[in-house]
Amino acid sequence: MALNQTNKLVWIVETIYKARKITFEDLNLKWMNNVDLSGGEEMLKRTFHKWKWNILDTLGLVIECEKAAPYRYYIENIDDMKRGSIENWLLSTYSVSNSLIESKSIKDRIILEDIPSGREYLDPIIEAMKQNRMIHLTYYNYWRDDERQYYLMPLCVKLFRQRWYMVGRTWSTGNTIIFCLDRFREFRLSSHSFEYPEDFSPKEYFEGCYGIIAGDDTDTQKVVLKVNSSQANYIRDLRLHESQIEKEHNDEYSIFELYIRPTFDFLQEILRNGEDIEVLEPKWLRKEIADKIGKNLEGTQVYIEEETNFIEYRFEYRVKLVTPGINMIFKDGYRLNRKTVINR
Repeated sequence: MALNQTNKLVWIVETIYKARKITFEDLNLKWMNNVDLSGGEEMLKRTFHKWKWNILDTLGLVIECEKAAPYRYYIENIDDMKRGSIENWLLSTYSVSNSLIESKSIKDRIILEDIPSGREYLDPIIEAMKQNRMIHLTYYNYWRDDERQYYLMPLCVKLFRQRWYMVGRTWSTGNTIIFCLDRFREFRLSSHSFEYPEDFSPKEYFEGCYGIIAGDDTDTQKVVLKVNSSQANYIRDLRLHESQIEKEHNDEYSIFELYIRPTFDFLQEILRNGEDIEVLEPKWLRKEIADKIGKNLEGTQVYIEEETNFIEYRFEYRVKLVTPGINMIFKDGYRLNRKTVINR
């Protein structure tokens, strides 16, 4: 389906969704006012009914009409728009696209982030997946700082933080590996096909994962986080994981419980939040976070000013970093607060 055609379908869905219920006459008036999509031309009713079926086929949304006057149109299965499906992602993506198209007059006031997503490889990967075709890939690895060649079965793709990833299984070893598309160096389709492995399910492969790291034998387990009130609102609205539940809330902090595989990328997310998030459970994860923070302090001149509450694994002490001159309170390696020292 052409890009402009998809934009039109998404515009109809978005307009009906915002209005909740709308007559064809009002919908047509809004359509004609959107000159960038309509060209100022009227939407014929037969065209609208044709697009209704296309919306059902493409986005899985059912548009119905009231049985009595004023005969307003509405989305029958509106809850489906809130689910994390590919149709919902398409709807969200093209809704943003439509907003940008309608805002050309103020384009210099809309700032977008340029992210190396590797999206130019997405179409050929999807084509290979449709045909179950093997692929030849030259891939650059950050950790090893080298390029390697792979002969792969493309199993699935996943979008995470605006970057595309592909899960592939090597032909020679049968290893399942995750590749970031923006690190592709060479890519070409093979003439050979493969049978999709019955033992692989994308949903099961990423079950319990925070992001794109999977297959490292980390089990799903309960993780309990204590989040400062200033950060809790963000964690509440932009959940760390679909299993997240808020168990406790007060003016100072909130307690969140997740059932997740605490892989490397999840640990990095916790560390990125600094003193705003504290791991309460499990103990091994709490200790690992503390060890990583402690390692980051290696080579820094530190002396202890005060030590209190030494019970089991729990300890709290105040330290002064001679350079750059910052007071911090650490609890099991967690920075709780910070203030600049006047006399350095």
